[in-house]
Amino acid sequence: MGEFRHSIDAKGRIIIPTAIRNLCQGSVTIARGFDNCLALYTNEQWEPFCQKLLALPTYKKDARKAVRLTISSAKNCEFDKLGRINIPANLRKLAGIEKECVIIGAGDHVEIWSQERWDAYYEENQDDYDDIFESLDGLED
Repeated sequence: MGEFRHSIDAKGRIIIPTAIRNLCQGSVTIARGFDNCLALYTNEQWEPFCQKLLALPTYKKDARKAVRLTISSAKNCEFDKLGRINIPANLRKLAGIEKECVIIGAGDHVEIWSQERWDAYYEENQDDYDDIFESLDGLED
């Protein structure tokens, strides 16, 4: 849960907030996420997600694309003594992360956004909050 604003250093290292880091047992898997962000999973979260991807029917072109684009981008990252992970250059480029970034809780994973992209996404969608929930099924009492 939550939103944390951090800077990434010139070597691609970012401090992961303690509340998140304490759940990760020393390492995380980071991969391409949706909407031009990065998705960060604990090892316990990554395995079932990966298994769901691999269970997709390989005879479907979009399934193969989803598997290839997600798993090829994935990297296991260990925390250093300062609680940082090193985000590979290809993933930083993919997400447009250069200096300032935002780490957000997103349910079963964490997302890392460039600050510019997150602020634009949030601004674009915040006024639709009520309408978004109105359109969803499965949240009724």
